[in-house]
Amino acid sequence: MLSVLKRAVYVYMTRPLKIAAICMIVAAFQSQGAGVGRGHDLSFAISFPAVRSDSPLDGRVILLLSRDLTREPRTHVAPNEPLATPYIFGLNVDGLAPGRTVVVDDHAFGWPVRHLSEVPAGDYLVQAVLNRYEVFHLADGRILKLPPDRGEGQQWATKPGNLYSTPIRLHIDTVRRVRTALSLDQEIAAIARKTDTEFVRHIRVRSEMLSKFWGRDVFIGAHVLVPKGFDAHQEAHFPLMVFHGHYPDDISEFRTTPPDPDLKPDYSERFHLAGYNRIQQEEAYSFYQKWISADFPRFLVVEIEHANPYYDDSYAVNSANLGPYGDAINRELIPEIERRFRGIGAGWARFTYGGSTGGWEALATQVFYPDMYNGAFAACPDPIDFRAYTLINLYQDKNAYSLKGEASSVERPAFRNYLGEVFATQRDANYMELAQGDSSRSGGQYDIWQAVFGPAGTDGYPKPIFDKVTGDIDPAVAAYWREHFDLSYIIARDWTALAPKLRGKIHIYVGTGDNYYLTDSVYFAQERLEALKPGYGGTVAYGERAEHCWNGDSKLANAYSRLHYNYQYLPIILERIAASAPPGSDLVSWRYR
Repeated sequence: MLSVLKRAVYVYMTRPLKIAAICMIVAAFQSQGAGVGRGHDLSFAISFPAVRSDSPLDGRVILLLSRDLTREPRTHVAPNEPLATPYIFGLNVDGLAPGRTVVVDDHAFGWPVRHLSEVPAGDYLVQAVLNRYEVFHLADGRILKLPPDRGEGQQWATKPGNLYSTPIRLHIDTVRRVRTALSLDQEIAAIARKTDTEFVRHIRVRSEMLSKFWGRDVFIGAHVLVPKGFDAHQEAHFPLMVFHGHYPDDISEFRTTPPDPDLKPDYSERFHLAGYNRIQQEEAYSFYQKWISADFPRFLVVEIEHANPYYDDSYAVNSANLGPYGDAINRELIPEIERRFRGIGAGWARFTYGGSTGGWEALATQVFYPDMYNGAFAACPDPIDFRAYTLINLYQDKNAYSLKGEASSVERPAFRNYLGEVFATQRDANYMELAQGDSSRSGGQYDIWQAVFGPAGTDGYPKPIFDKVTGDIDPAVAAYWREHFDLSYIIARDWTALAPKLRGKIHIYVGTGDNYYLTDSVYFAQERLEALKPGYGGTVAYGERAEHCWNGDSKLANAYSRLHYNYQYLPIILERIAASAPPGSDLVSWRYR
């Protein structure tokens, strides 16, 4: 290693190299010498048998070392619980043949330690997973290797077809040189499709638009909650409520049977409640009882399946990297749902709501398809103003990870609890993603933001908003984000045209103690909204000390109100319908008892 450094110094002193080139030489030296002086030289030889595939495979090998010896390491990789997540190391493989090995050592990118040799001594449960990639030939000529969704919602730890090793117990000490073999001899099984019931129906359609973009068949789907008497009242047509959110495996918070009397109570760390699993069942059953009551309005609830190679959903917009998901959902899927399930099929009778990702999607859908919906209820939305991209001002800040002063710097936080204690920094969140996948392929939150909001890079993958290692922000990409997806900016920019279409339709809610620091973005957006002429006529409200994802209920704790999305906004919706439905509209057929 010393000879490498000497050669680098000699070249530097004899040739006029650029600073960037010098930095690359030093970085290469540091990488090659990563294990020196760290006390152990740990590596893993990973392979898969021909019985799992007789052809070479592409993908990301993800190595996990967990101090929790009671459960598989792959089952508790959670960005929401960084302190409960194991050590993660990742390495790409291209054309890995059956029986051949790939060595995971200090060249793999790791979190929360950068190198494998930095893992502390102790006992660990060790496991490897291969997140398999496929080759996509996009219509614009890009050829990309990406992990397709296989019905699991873009989760590599549960993705059907992914290979994994049986966990082994390993003791790591500080002096031995250890290379351990791991065989990816297990395969995650396929997921069974949901079957229809009296109240919950399922639909899946091939999208012509998305299939053209991706160069292969692409399907989008939905779970549809139909009202009591749906089959008997063939004359009735119904308003449509689109509940946006993360990948749903069925209709949320709806249960036709009483709570399981044998359910073992759990404890929710998030809400500090004992037996929260039972509370969820009770509330879901309570919703069912409301749903079938005689005086409850009859309408359709829709939850959309639109997982893709980058994330568990598409953010329901058209984008350079994911394709025309906004048009596919609103021009292909929604009309087909209304055709099959007797939707009214008019803008005055459609509403959209959701929380977090779903909150952003609800507002974006209303803004980009202003005539198609009659109101959006955006709870704890992902950043709707990029002057507060969580705690980062993309237009002014130079670095996403730290605030730099004259003589010191402070790491920006990314996740806090209800008392304000910080459990992860921006660097943590992004390094954790980078260990799971490069080129926006981790399936994580920051990677999907840059995949949706950003342009394609020269390599065909999403162009980063900031360098994933250093945190340095790219102002050109930030400018692209502003013009295409900064919702607050776009509403103000286009208000002359949007005002007649959006007045009275925008409702935004967020807690002042949001765990992901989404509050500031709403503050900025509120300033813009309240400055609009004519006025926007909507609502912005804050839950005092409320965490993620407060959705506007000032009477109930967030732990309960988050279970009420499908009927919480009904009073406002019914008032809006009565006030805005054109003369002669069907206000009767769907109000049967």
